[in-house]
Amino acid sequence: MKLISVNIGNAQPDPRNPLKTSGIYKTPVSGAVAITPLGLENDVIVAVKHHGGPDQAVYVYTREDYAWWSDQLGRDLPPGTFGENLTITGFSSADLNIGDTLIVGAVTLQVSAPRIPCETFAARMGDPAFVKKFRHGERPGAYCRVLQPGHVQSGDPARLESFTDATISLLDVYRDYYAPQKNAAAIQRILAAPIALRIRQKKEEQLRSVLE
Repeated sequence: MKLISVNIGNAQPDPRNPLKTSGIYKTPVSGAVAITPLGLENDVIVAVKHHGGPDQAVYVYTREDYAWWSDQLGRDLPPGTFGENLTITGFSSADLNIGDTLIVGAVTLQVSAPRIPCETFAARMGDPAFVKKFRHGERPGAYCRVLQPGHVQSGDPARLESFTDATISLLDVYRDYYAPQKNAAAIQRILAAPIALRIRQKKEEQLRSVLE
């Protein structure tokens, strides 16, 4: 298991609206890159309402997931295509649990949320139907919070450690976004995990609605 690419994005014209900008276009860089509690140094996040922040500081995708998509789409997909910061080999994102940790070089990350596809992502892929394809592909990649900042670079070893108190998988949270379970026990199961703040706030609101 190792880090095969570190990807950084600059603000570029939004594929849906050239008058706006987007940070989804990320390209591999060489050399050491600092990862702080708010993400990769010099990486641009434009849509801060949905991306970034301490609980979604780093987006990780895997070479195994890319290989599956390349087979589905019939074309090569270089690292950074899906807007991820780190491309890692050795596992599939659907195998992760919320709370699992990734040790990449000197950096420790904790899985906090699945990536939910948006129309900007579909436009970047040049396929209006890609949001639906990505949803049903169930290979969402993982947003992570930074437990231990530091520097990483391509070729660094990576290690996955399972969260001993895991209550829910990354894939279950992903599925729940599209088909939320409306009972208190299911919602509390998600809330028991170290999920990202955006999801936590949404699920707490759902729980209040269920309990009223």
